[in-house]
Amino acid sequence: MSAAVAAAAAAACVSSNSSSHHQSDRSVSLTLPPPQPLSSLPALSRYESQKRRDWNTFGQYLKNHRPPLALSRCSGAHVLEFLKYLDQFGKTKVHTQNCAFFGHSHPPAPCPCPLKQAWGSLDALIGRLRAAFEENGGQSEMNPFGARAVRLYLREVRDTQAKARGIVYEKKKRKKPQQLPQHLTATDGNHFDQQGGSGSGSGSG
Repeated sequence: MSAAVAAAAAAACVSSNSSSHHQSDRSVSLTLPPPQPLSSLPALSRYESQKRRDWNTFGQYLKNHRPPLALSRCSGAHVLEFLKYLDQFGKTKVHTQNCAFFGHSHPPAPCPCPLKQAWGSLDALIGRLRAAFEENGGQSEMNPFGARAVRLYLREVRDTQAKARGIVYEKKKRKKPQQLPQHLTATDGNHFDQQGGSGSGSGSG
């Protein structure tokens, strides 16, 4: 009789431990962190947000094109059409050669000259679209935004607007060459100066 009681007690203990183990598993599963909400994801930078908007705008332009134009068939000529299309939304006064204020950076009175997109805006726009094209699966050698015709057009717009508005577009300054790391020896530094032709001892003779 005592053996039966001991066996029953052992079975009850095993059942209790098993139940406690299952409850422990359930409690662990309930403590898993919830999925991260979309609102907590890092926001896009200003550049990335603008690039996305520009890409969507160009895609809408292709859909509204007559006839509709697929991105795979887009060429530099279509990019030029897009840039000229954007001029109607421009806010930069570009004086014509017949205007009395041609070449004046600060005209004293209004004039009927057209408003166009500023060269700086177009140049930045093409840069963003060129990057977006390749990020969306386009091949760099087939990038219509990097076509020679587009580069020539931007250069022409820059020169024309500079003369008409009486301003000078400064070229982007090149980054200064990085200084030699401190761990390099004096011998390494002298060798660099000799190769560059601008060492401190090259001017003395």
